[in-house]
Amino acid sequence: MPLARSQYLTVNRRRYHLRRWGADNAPLLVALHGWMDSSATFQFMVENLCQEWQVVAPDLRGFGDSQWNEGSYYFPDYLADLDDLLTQLSPEQPVRLLGHSMGAMIAGIYAGVRPERIERLVLVEGFGLNATRPAEAPGRFARWLRETQSDIGYEAMADLGQVADKLRGRNPLLSDERAQWLATELTRPTENGVTYRADPRHKMVNPILYRLEEAMACWRRIAAPVLWVMGEHPFEHPAVKGVMSTLDERRACFARLSETTIPGAGHMIQWEKPEELAQAVESFMLATL
Repeated sequence: MPLARSQYLTVNRRRYHLRRWGADNAPLLVALHGWMDSSATFQFMVENLCQEWQVVAPDLRGFGDSQWNEGSYYFPDYLADLDDLLTQLSPEQPVRLLGHSMGAMIAGIYAGVRPERIERLVLVEGFGLNATRPAEAPGRFARWLRETQSDIGYEAMADLGQVADKLRGRNPLLSDERAQWLATELTRPTENGVTYRADPRHKMVNPILYRLEEAMACWRRIAAPVLWVMGEHPFEHPAVKGVMSTLDERRACFARLSETTIPGAGHMIQWEKPEELAQAVESFMLATL
C-alpha cells in the first residue's frame, strides 16, 4: 500500500490533519496514535495489511500537523474530537477502531461512552494508567500552576540523525531506515536544526488526576469485541509500568476480550513489529462475529 494521502478537516471546531490509506470504498479502519506521536506511526503496519482497507488516522489535537491548543490539554476533548470525526467518516455505521497507548485510552473510554458507534476495538498497549489518590491533587495542581508560568520547550536537536538516534535508543528493535523516516515525520525544521511537531505543552503535567475506577466503569459498557495487543516487554515503558498488579482487574472489565502478545516487542509495537501487528489486527477485524 502506498504512502498516505493528507487531508485537513474541521473537527470539533479545530483544524485536524488526517492521513488516509487505501480506497474510499474499502472497509474503514480508524487508528489513533499515542502521546508525542502522530498518524505517521501507522505507516509500517498499513504496509503489511493483506486486505484492502481504508485506513484513516488523525493527528490528535496538538500533535503532528493538527491545530494546537491555546492552553493546556484535557482528555475529554479527545473524546469530543473522536465523536465528531467518526460522525463525519461514518455517520450511519459503527466503525472498526484501533488505538495505541494514549490513543488506546481514548478509544477504550469512547467505546464505553458510545458503545453503539464501535463495531470492533483493538487496544494496542492500552491498559490505562496507574490509579491515583485524592491526596495527590494539591501537589499536582501546584506543579501545573508553576508550569503554566514557565516556557515549555524541547532540547535543541541539530539534525534528523540525532532524532533518529534518540528513537532507536528508546526502541532498540527499530531499524535505521524506519527511524530516519519517522524522524522526518515527527519533526519540522528550525533555524538551528529540527524540533518536534507536537506542541511542547503536552509535556506539562495534567492537573486532573487519572481515575482508574471511572475508566473501568466505561470499559464495562463496551459492547464490541475487544482485542488487547501487548508487546512481550510492555512494562519496561513508563507509560504502562506499574499496572501489572491490577491487570487482571482491568481485564475483567471487558465482556468480549481477546488477547495476543507480540514476541520481542516493547511498547511501540507498530514500529518494532509492524508485520506481526498487521496480522493480529487483520485477523481480529475479519473474524466472524
